[in-house]
Amino acid sequence: MLKQIEGSLGIAEAVALCRPGAVCAYPISPQTHIVENLGKMVKTHQLKDCEFVNVESEFAAISVSIGASAGGVRTYTATASQGLLFMTEGVYNASGLGLPIVMTVASRAIGAPINIWNDHSDSLSQRDSGWLQLFCESNQDAVDTHIMAFKIAEEVGLPVMVCMDGFVLTHAFERLDIPSQEQIDKFLPEYQPREYLDPKEPISMGAMVGPEAFTEVRILQQRKMYKALDVIERVTKEYRELTGHHSGGLLDCYNCENADVKLIIMGSTVGTAKDAVDELKAQGINAGIISLKSFRPFPYAAVREAIGDTKKVVLVERHFSYGARGILFPEVARALKGLDTEVHTAVCGLGGRAILGSTIKNIVKYSLEGKFTDELTWFDLDSALLNSYLKDTEGVTLPEGPLAESVLEESLQKVRA
Repeated sequence: MLKQIEGSLGIAEAVALCRPGAVCAYPISPQTHIVENLGKMVKTHQLKDCEFVNVESEFAAISVSIGASAGGVRTYTATASQGLLFMTEGVYNASGLGLPIVMTVASRAIGAPINIWNDHSDSLSQRDSGWLQLFCESNQDAVDTHIMAFKIAEEVGLPVMVCMDGFVLTHAFERLDIPSQEQIDKFLPEYQPREYLDPKEPISMGAMVGPEAFTEVRILQQRKMYKALDVIERVTKEYRELTGHHSGGLLDCYNCENADVKLIIMGSTVGTAKDAVDELKAQGINAGIISLKSFRPFPYAAVREAIGDTKKVVLVERHFSYGARGILFPEVARALKGLDTEVHTAVCGLGGRAILGSTIKNIVKYSLEGKFTDELTWFDLDSALLNSYLKDTEGVTLPEGPLAESVLEESLQKVRA
């Protein structure tokens, strides 16, 4: 059914269609509207046979989710930013226990300094937690990916983070095609837990494992991740055939045939990039976009095939690793091992800074003109402000005290002037 609704409400309706038995909620922007709407659905009995648990913290939300899933019910929760960090201990436990929890991460920057706007630093801080991480480029993609995530999680036996850009998607109103309950009941069977806690047949879950078996346990988790690559592709095919929606998958290509440069992007920036690439094409510049949907597991073979014989690849990243470089770079470099492909990282859009069509066009032209001289390049900087803090050419001398307050004051002085 077509509806003009906020992205968060679309996600709430998609989750409700999957008939969760437990929703564990703690409010933190920008995911709050999702759990608020699920709470309303439970209260009005639109979502039946579901326990809505309003907890006192994000750590409690993941803890209750673990308990509910271990108790044998389909479980959902949502978080963002500092909330995800507060959950971290439980996040690792959920994957180690093999619990098929689905969690929305409405991606938002991590402080300090305080910033509530979108980038990918929160979700990617958990990239080694053992959760599948699926990224969405639009609200329709997010609606469909949440539904697929429950089936993927339950088939693989691992939890799934569905990562959608905070505010950019969660608070955007647009036309969404919400599947019917009949369609989803056909696609997603009634939940049948493989292993759960039952007082009538007591078992231990998460028992201590010493050096004699710990490596083997981790290898089994890794095998589940490898299995997930095939499961994601198969579940996506089933869902597309049922609904006609072109969502999900490991990755998606746009204008990639005979492209002189290909951009690899995750999240809502893909939409902006498509428009920019169309404008460039009209100017005779051929650039392609690889929308990376699955970051964990990382689809090395699919990425290698999508890049093909293209000699220039740029990773447009809304994140980076302190003391290192871009987070996508080592993964793509592994995928391209042995190929003569030039790979660079363009970091932009941190803390919610807008990534405009002009940003994408500049990145493409920068690459085609051979201006990338390092593995990582920053775009859309306030160079004058930044350079006022870079005192010499040999190294970097930064002022003592809180950098955020110092930089903000100088920026405000420029505005006042």
